[in-house]
Amino acid sequence: MSTQSYTTSFVVTRTPEQVSDAVTDVRGWWMTRIDGDTRAVGDEFSFRVPGVHSCTMRVTELVPGERVVWQVVENHMSFIDDQSEWLGTHIRFELSERDGGTELRFTHDGLVPTYECFDICRNAWTFYVGDSLRSLAETGEGRPSDPDTLTLGAEAARLG
Repeated sequence: MSTQSYTTSFVVTRTPEQVSDAVTDVRGWWMTRIDGDTRAVGDEFSFRVPGVHSCTMRVTELVPGERVVWQVVENHMSFIDDQSEWLGTHIRFELSERDGGTELRFTHDGLVPTYECFDICRNAWTFYVGDSLRSLAETGEGRPSDPDTLTLGAEAARLG
């Protein structure tokens, strides 16, 4: 794992198993509409934000209450030239008990500052993980996006 890869973390007053359940509820914190399953090793899921971003992920590790890892197997972003930037990268959610709750450490292993998409992706992950997933884990209510109404400009304004 690169030390330059995007990483963020938060602590909530929930059990690791509850936070793990929130992570695998991708429709509850990231995109309201995805295709596929997200709750078992080998599952693949995808989303499409028309004209902006489409992506397919494979669940490569899932240890409830401890770790969830996805690998990006297909990706296209309309706003960058190098379409290989996310391909083969891993998205990790690592959970540990902390101060009577659970710490979630999120890393997009391979999303590095030299990538053209880094600033936009960092801002998006900051919102989706630090705000929406955190809220879902804490309160049961996330702030996922509707991919049919999301635009790059609207998302940038929301995240800015």
